[in-house]
Amino acid sequence: METMGLTAAFWQGKRVLLTGHTGFKGSWLTLWLQSLGAQVTGFALAPNTEPNLYELARVEEGIDDQRGDLRDLGALLELIAEAQPEIVLHLAAQPLVREGYRDPLGTYSSNVMGTLNLLEAIRQVGGVRACVLVTTDKVYANQEWLWPYRENEPLGGHDPYSSSKACCELLAQSYAASFFPADKYAEHGLALATARAGNVLGGGDFAPERLIPDVLKAWSAGEPVTLRYPQAVRPWQHALEPLAGYLQLAAALYEHGPDYAGAWNFGPGDNDMCSVGQVVSTLAERWPDAPGLKVESSDLHEAGLLRLDSSRARQRLDWKPRWSLQDCLRHTLDWHLAWQAGQDMRAFTLEQLDLYREHS
Repeated sequence: METMGLTAAFWQGKRVLLTGHTGFKGSWLTLWLQSLGAQVTGFALAPNTEPNLYELARVEEGIDDQRGDLRDLGALLELIAEAQPEIVLHLAAQPLVREGYRDPLGTYSSNVMGTLNLLEAIRQVGGVRACVLVTTDKVYANQEWLWPYRENEPLGGHDPYSSSKACCELLAQSYAASFFPADKYAEHGLALATARAGNVLGGGDFAPERLIPDVLKAWSAGEPVTLRYPQAVRPWQHALEPLAGYLQLAAALYEHGPDYAGAWNFGPGDNDMCSVGQVVSTLAERWPDAPGLKVESSDLHEAGLLRLDSSRARQRLDWKPRWSLQDCLRHTLDWHLAWQAGQDMRAFTLEQLDLYREHS
């Protein structure tokens, strides 16, 4: 049974602005919103990989596809004034840790100034009722400890990407306190929240230097995959898990205002915490004649252990992961093999979305 935030009864006809709709998670979310009857305006740069889910699944069908850069405040002001969104879902970002090391200035510019411009455009134009800013599980000052991080833990960020996303959290806190305070909600009418999730898997992810795309690309070429940190433990989950959380959170903000403002974690259960090496071994069991793996050392810092406490989302939003890690890997591999076999990937992607929605 679907919760209110995941039903057509809520989303039908809602005007939604989705930034980053051409990306991996953005494409899945656009298809989901389409299936629920929302009026989606997408704002993003062109897809940054070839191939990409956006084009393979023909995501542009049935939406207002707008291209632009979040660092262009004028374009955002014009877009929001024209589209008049009721709900804003902000996914656009430079999302890769290693790219953050290669181009820190571009990473901070895109992630921090892009988010600031979006918040400022929303403030100036008005009319938005609910805004969800998507950051990452890496916004916490990571102590490499065993227990999971809660939303009130200190923010930090060792690398430029993580730091840029922690900056976005501080921006959200500042704008909420300065311009959208709960005690003046009747005047401004906006409820603002941030969503923290990470290490998502799923069909259609072709980004470089992410685990599953690297594994599938290497094995498809008959080569062993190269791992940098096989011992690193991550909160793995299918992209649809946090996307469900974003939809439920946006609906709660729309219906109940600042009662649902603030930061929210969307992470898997403890049973789905495992190392990079274990994920690859599990995939190898399902891949005929998998060429295996090799380990290559790296001098760039990446967190070794990171866990999220999602109790707030579970208790207040009735959100919980639906697919186990085994389910997630199976569906991810099925998608990849269907693509290699030349299937209609819009139809296949929507079928997987239906499978997820039917799973309780």
